[in-house]
Amino acid sequence: MTEEKIGITGTGYYLPEKVLTNADLEKMVDTTDEWIMERTGIRERRIIAPGETVSSMAEQASRQAIAAAGLEPEDIDLIILGTITPDTPLPAAACLLQRRLGNKTAASFDISAACCGFIYALELREKMLRGGRYRNALIVAAEALSVVTDWEDRNTCVLFGDGAGAAVLTKDSGGHRILDSFIRSDGEYSSLLIIEAGGSACPISIEQIEQRRHFIQMEGNKVFKLAVSSMVRASKEVLRRAGLTIDDVTWLLPHQANLRIMKAVAKGLKLPEEQVYINVDRYGNMSGATVPIGLAEMDHNGVLKPGDLLLMVAFGGGLTWAASLVRW
Repeated sequence: MTEEKIGITGTGYYLPEKVLTNADLEKMVDTTDEWIMERTGIRERRIIAPGETVSSMAEQASRQAIAAAGLEPEDIDLIILGTITPDTPLPAAACLLQRRLGNKTAASFDISAACCGFIYALELREKMLRGGRYRNALIVAAEALSVVTDWEDRNTCVLFGDGAGAAVLTKDSGGHRILDSFIRSDGEYSSLLIIEAGGSACPISIEQIEQRRHFIQMEGNKVFKLAVSSMVRASKEVLRRAGLTIDDVTWLLPHQANLRIMKAVAKGLKLPEEQVYINVDRYGNMSGATVPIGLAEMDHNGVLKPGDLLLMVAFGGGLTWAASLVRW
């Protein structure tokens, strides 16, 4: 039997117009541009405007990706949206995105894997596109982290931004082939990166809001160490499974959490820093949206060339980690 090939046929991304610079943050909390740059490498980040939501950002990125794939929204028969900041707890943001696109036939659902959402979705598509039930999948990751950021906490508020990235995957296409993906998690470390309030364990209340438990909380030093080791392991494992080595990699596209983390991952893989795609200085940490936005930028700007091997890797709350290989 001939192997069914799954390829990326279109990419897209959206960034809100509002830019929040380090100079702006200096007026909000006790911080400086120098302090932020030294610890994170971030100069500015994008923030949603009133009326913008995860589904509205996802729509802009999705329409761009669908058009690039030479399709219409109604051609999509599977929509997977990775997010931890959906428009509403119910329904799924993917269903709201489906409505915005005017699509009435796709199976649509959200996944919650934090910064690994896009790569987790790529792994899901592998199983769902094979076998004939689905042909064109829309894979999206979108986050409005500004709504769950504590703007009084200088250790976390300097990190996060908003945005959306999307890719269309088509079965038996001439697209850029996904060779393999690798996903893992370890709930033992779930408390290191968490939003405590808002779920069944800790419903939203005035008391919880006063204690600021509805915002992101993070133990940065512990997360840093785990992020580096886990992304290095995930990268090595997906390469091993594909029968490749780090010497075969043309570009590393890591989750854009922190410049120091990305440099440490490159060092751990023995990969030159000039082969690492970086945009964290312009957008900050957009959780699961960082990888598809980076992918779309590389695609649209001609960074990726035919035959290039792209290694995408991420790490996020859960804790989750994931890696994927694409032959351009």
